[in-house]
Amino acid sequence: MNDKKLSVLRALFSYFGRSSFPTRRRWARVLGWLAPRLMRSRARIVRTNLRLAFPDTTAAERERWLQRHFHLLAQSVVDRGLCWFGPPDEIFDSVPIQGLEHLDALLQARRRIILLAPHFIGLDASATRLTLFLKESATMYTRQSDPAVDQLVSEGRGRFNTVHLVSRHDGVRGLIRQLRKGVPIYYLPDMDWGLNGAAFVPFFNVPAATLLTTAQIARNFDAAVVPIMSRLDAETGRYHVTVMPPMEDFPGDDSLEDATARINRLIEDWVRPDPAQYYWVHRRYKTRPEGEARIY
Repeated sequence: MNDKKLSVLRALFSYFGRSSFPTRRRWARVLGWLAPRLMRSRARIVRTNLRLAFPDTTAAERERWLQRHFHLLAQSVVDRGLCWFGPPDEIFDSVPIQGLEHLDALLQARRRIILLAPHFIGLDASATRLTLFLKESATMYTRQSDPAVDQLVSEGRGRFNTVHLVSRHDGVRGLIRQLRKGVPIYYLPDMDWGLNGAAFVPFFNVPAATLLTTAQIARNFDAAVVPIMSRLDAETGRYHVTVMPPMEDFPGDDSLEDATARINRLIEDWVRPDPAQYYWVHRRYKTRPEGEARIY
């Protein structure tokens, strides 16, 4: 059964990978319209997150952001076919990237590198584009509940280079092992995994359980923290990726909590110009301080 499902999934995403952008956009528009209507619980999560993060914005404006968010999200799912099965030349064209010179300089200097990749819609496209530049990389990986989906995702992420998928069950130690070898790690700093190794740090003025890992690793292993920003242009289908210069003096003399708050403030600055680009379907405020009621 799993083999049959895997074959169907490969055929579907391979079809997307061979399709033109107008065809992929038509599919994404249909899926983006259906998603908030069929995935009502996820739509409630998005509405809640937007209300908490942007309380001074009108409900109508937040609803427009929600609709656009699901269209962008659907486009990113369809475009995984391009990332996993499309021709490399088309990936180069569809995912233009700036700032690779910053990464190249760090590699030449044999610096340890944390690629700081917040949860934006273009996260997977950015990762694929970087694998066309890096010979080797590592990232934390949450195993998919469906074995067929898990295999497809694993194969897709390691299509162009050696990608070490470190199980979340192994914790950050697996990432550190790769970092010690000089392998850049692609790290997602902005999910709520509970309070183990985390602290409540403001995210859009709401306390959010945030892992202190980025600052901790940077300090303990003298790793450069390189933010990766992405933005999907829904009209052209291009994912504009920017490799930013390494964060200066990070974490410096700041406490781990203060350094992590600095990262959250940066993410906020990147979200505000176009809130629909951020991955609001996650329960970012799931863990609450003692005595506070659940949000979702």
